[in-house]
Amino acid sequence: MTRLTRRAALGAGSATLVLALAPTSRATPKDVEAAMADILKGRVPRPGRIKLDIPRLAESGLNVSLDVSVESPMTEADHVTTIHLLAEQNPLPAIARYHFSPRSGRASVSTRIRLADSQIVTALCEMNDGSVWIDRAEVVITIMACGLEPT
Repeated sequence: MTRLTRRAALGAGSATLVLALAPTSRATPKDVEAAMADILKGRVPRPGRIKLDIPRLAESGLNVSLDVSVESPMTEADHVTTIHLLAEQNPLPAIARYHFSPRSGRASVSTRIRLADSQIVTALCEMNDGSVWIDRAEVVITIMACGLEPT
């Protein structure tokens, strides 16, 4: 049986306090552009095929519904491989990544996300032929999430 010493307890408490008081940072539009460049690898995303459905106004950033769908027959010859979700004001620009195959049947995602503040959310869709499709939506948040202070 492991004993918790006073020194260990104080050390754990200090580490927790430091993490709680540490300033939290936000991603910036430049961070999102860098994340997109990493995904795109020189490809140019085109509008169309992918549809991002997210409320334009959300009362709370703690729980924002989001639907993404892609027009694709999901066959071996034409299918979605990955959907990426990015946000420019969250602590990290990448919100989620979803992988698909022809066996997925359809390329759609319904989820809820946390948004730190009002911002633009970007959805990128990679197809098996190497093409990339993009859709963006601006979301206004009235009550912030992610424990960040307003800018």
